[in-house]
Amino acid sequence: IRSSTISDGRIVAIGKGAGMIEPNMATMLVYILTDLAVPKDKLRDMLSDVVDQSFNCISVDGDESTSDTAVLVSSNQVPFEESMEKEFKTTLQRLCTELAADIVRNGEGTAHVMRVQIRNFPGSESEGRSLGRRVVNSPLFKCAVNGNDPNTGRLAGAVGSFLGRFSSEIDETKISMTLGNRRIFNKGQFVLKDDDGNDIEKELSQHMKDAEYEDTSNYPPHQKFVEIGIDFDEDSKTTTTTTVLGSDLSKEYVTVNADYRS
Repeated sequence: IRSSTISDGRIVAIGKGAGMIEPNMATMLVYILTDLAVPKDKLRDMLSDVVDQSFNCISVDGDESTSDTAVLVSSNQVPFEESMEKEFKTTLQRLCTELAADIVRNGEGTAHVMRVQIRNFPGSESEGRSLGRRVVNSPLFKCAVNGNDPNTGRLAGAVGSFLGRFSSEIDETKISMTLGNRRIFNKGQFVLKDDDGNDIEKELSQHMKDAEYEDTSNYPPHQKFVEIGIDFDEDSKTTTTTTVLGSDLSKEYVTVNADYRS
């Protein structure tokens, strides 16, 4: 649950999700309530835009179902002025982005949340999200993240398998990738040592350990991510930037779904 005050009104967002979570929504229920008297057509347009930037940018396991809902309703109890529209949409975007991250963090067996930030992608925003999903839904990379293993080859493999299908004209010498804000791939080559020639594996693994969390009464114990960056360094005006969140793949996830009976 997330909430925020705007002038004399409020927005409250409530979400539920655990497994079968994949962009294009999926097994997810989100109800957003406000007492501000925002016109219905504006609510509809804002919700559509915000969902694309939040709930359609998350994945727990890559599976979908027919049960997905995101609703934004107003009780019309507090006056709304046109001058408040920008603040309302900005606040709505923030709450939904935070709630989307909470849904991933509460995923079945989730111990790490990956945040893939894609910059200067030479394609549409939807295509950029597809690349992000390819990374967070890669079983091999998800398992590596769960084991705090900075397996740069699996990350590059996930990116490469998408790009091979997407376009043969991508210049890989322009692509750079980071893990934990440490550059690991640049100009077509892996960068696995620091400026002093030291192996960076321990540093990358520690970044993953710091983002890990276990069952605790104070849940969640933190809001950290395994940070992944992919930059295409393209100059075209048609490039896009997007962020996708996903979970790791744990023994607990397998146990929960292996023991499940319909």
